[in-house]
Amino acid sequence: MGRNFLGEFEQRVLLAILRCDANATPIEIRKEIARASGHDPSRGAFYTTLDRLEAKQLVRWTTEGGDAGRDGLPQRKFVVTPDGVKALRASRKALLELWNGLDEILSES
Repeated sequence: MGRNFLGEFEQRVLLAILRCDANATPIEIRKEIARASGHDPSRGAFYTTLDRLEAKQLVRWTTEGGDAGRDGLPQRKFVVTPDGVKALRASRKALLELWNGLDEILSES
């Protein structure tokens, strides 16, 4: 992966997938992002980001059989790959390094 750190929204998507665990369907991932950030991402931005993360091999997905609520349509479930976890760790480390020593400036008075 080198030094290609993740963008903010890519981080949010990966973290939401990890939080959703076995329930990491697109609907649940978007709900988790909205819950945590107070912002419901657009479908286009969300699915474009999932595709980009998959192309980078940071996520993978499987399908499960659909139920009556989905008219029998299969459902995709996402997992973060080991490379995705490494990318999150690298991005977190870089951000924490930048934040280091700025608590006084950035704290609310």
